[in-house]
Amino acid sequence: MRRLYILRWPATIALLAYVVLHNGIGDAWRLVERAGPLLLWLVPLHALPLLLDARAWHLLLARRIALCTLWWIAAVREAVSRLLPVLGIGGELVGIRLAGRYLRDTGYVSASVVVEVLVTIAVQYALAMLGLVLLFLDSANADVARAVGIALLLSLPLPVVLFALLRRGGIFQRLGRIAKRFVPRIDGRALDARIRALLGQPRLLAAAFAWQLAGYLLGSAEIYFALALLGHPAGIGASIAIEALTQAVRQAVFIAPAGIGVQEVTMVALAGAFGIDRDAALSLALVRRMRELAWGTIAIVLWQTVESLPTQKNVDERTATGRRTQQ
Repeated sequence: MRRLYILRWPATIALLAYVVLHNGIGDAWRLVERAGPLLLWLVPLHALPLLLDARAWHLLLARRIALCTLWWIAAVREAVSRLLPVLGIGGELVGIRLAGRYLRDTGYVSASVVVEVLVTIAVQYALAMLGLVLLFLDSANADVARAVGIALLLSLPLPVVLFALLRRGGIFQRLGRIAKRFVPRIDGRALDARIRALLGQPRLLAAAFAWQLAGYLLGSAEIYFALALLGHPAGIGASIAIEALTQAVRQAVFIAPAGIGVQEVTMVALAGAFGIDRDAALSLALVRRMRELAWGTIAIVLWQTVESLPTQKNVDERTATGRRTQQ
């Protein structure tokens, strides 16, 4: 596993280099330059789907943290997962840490994040199925749809097994020492119980699923408007399929740091399957990556700023220390 972790960087960089060299970046970059500053509107546009995603987490937390707070924490979670060289759970661990500043019940926060991740996986598979249907109906290349479908099918057992283990309970109790390394003051047995309690509320899970699904569907507007600004408009169905299947493939190949290369290859292949020429498809991949960098940089700066501020717990401890000193 360690060897795989080390090799993932050269592998992903080689994949990205192949995309650039095989497709050529000159013409693609000229399309981006022609679209100009209007592409900057894609950065604030991303805030809307993220708000819907945060609403799902808000429900799982029983509204115990303000939605606006969860909104910016969700932005940080996404930025850490997409930009920093961490494996899939890095953003979630940061999210638990930040939410813990506003709700001291770390176990409840952790349980909500675990269940939210399960809901996200379910949403991504549902969207992937929708994307495959749209790809088969509208695509000019059935081979791409077949390849993506096989990849998703092969990755399906992992979330199914994970859900079964969490539903049965006991997994965090057995992994208690490991969990405490990442999230202090966590009790594995209590965390298992809270996860089971959340998973035992189908109406709550359905509501969280609906909000996340709406967020992902709204996120496809970025593809729609980006292609329109690049001068190669695509239909709503094609935009949804490109967004859904790109997200699904990136999630399946989580070992790739920041999805480098994987995201670009997938977007170029999917856009090409819908009849979008290669230069426009590569331009779309470049625009998506630049938007992620812009949005993610803002979120990470915000995260570091917040981390530098004292928590209420630290303020209380300093006050208590001062009182003892005076006595």
